[in-house]
Amino acid sequence: MKIVFFGSDEFAVPSLKFLKSSGNEIACVVTQPDRKKGRHLHLEGTPVKNTALELSLEIFQPQDINSVAAIKVLKGFKPDLFVVIAYGQILSSEILTIPKILALNIHASLLPKYRGAAPINWVIIRGEKVTGVTAMKIKREMDAGEIILQEKSEIDPADNAVTLAGKLSLLGSVLLIKSIKAVNNAKYKLVPQEEKAASLAPKMKKNDGLINWNDSAQEINNLIRGCYDWPGAFTYYKGKLLKIFKANVFLPLEPEGNKKIPGEIIRVLKDDLVISTGKGDLVVEELQVEGKRRMQIEEFIAGHKIAPGEVLGKK
Repeated sequence: MKIVFFGSDEFAVPSLKFLKSSGNEIACVVTQPDRKKGRHLHLEGTPVKNTALELSLEIFQPQDINSVAAIKVLKGFKPDLFVVIAYGQILSSEILTIPKILALNIHASLLPKYRGAAPINWVIIRGEKVTGVTAMKIKREMDAGEIILQEKSEIDPADNAVTLAGKLSLLGSVLLIKSIKAVNNAKYKLVPQEEKAASLAPKMKKNDGLINWNDSAQEINNLIRGCYDWPGAFTYYKGKLLKIFKANVFLPLEPEGNKKIPGEIIRVLKDDLVISTGKGDLVVEELQVEGKRRMQIEEFIAGHKIAPGEVLGKK
């Protein structure tokens, strides 16, 4: 099949590589324009562009995918199929009519649950045990197209947003090839999504990572895992922003005694920092204070005068 591949994020890279080795023709790779990044603001291509260069594939990087000029270029390829994975722009109704068969998307959730830009973050934050990937026919409404195939994946308690994304990106690449084979052989059904079961996973905002110490230790740990890498889970310590990268729920050996303040530091040892929450306690394992580098907890404790009774969360 003749395919135009749309993708930008690292999540799409395994699918592009697998598609290249599958025997299908990739007419072009469409990806976001180069952006200025880093301290020196050097122009950098997307992970998908870098992969396309390695694979010697034609690349197209329009500022506006829905412009008249971009549409003319896409029509010129006369593709059988569009494959869209973590691209970053919404395709217009006109673009969706270009492929001879359909435009196919791989989405990192079990649709109709977690429609939106950040399904991997939100499934962890909300404490889900199972997620997966969905191959669907794209329609104009966000992530609402008919389902072609789905594959489930359990969420390991140790998974964070980065590790789970890695697992789902590989699972998605396998599902993509299965879906393309089904479409090519006309052995597939388009199953409408159940709208009543739909839920949203909106794009993450910086403030989504703010820890509310009145939440339970498990909920806070889910937030830390779900916000890993970006936006990062954070609180405040002596007026400075404090990011927490890794923690665990503390299981006390004895029943809780005196009532504690949520956010209160209740135990400090050489390699142990325990914080009270609205329900249960949290053991912090890796963190970073504003203006300092990221540290394991033993290094942080060794370099800071931190004591039981201090309360986190005050700006």
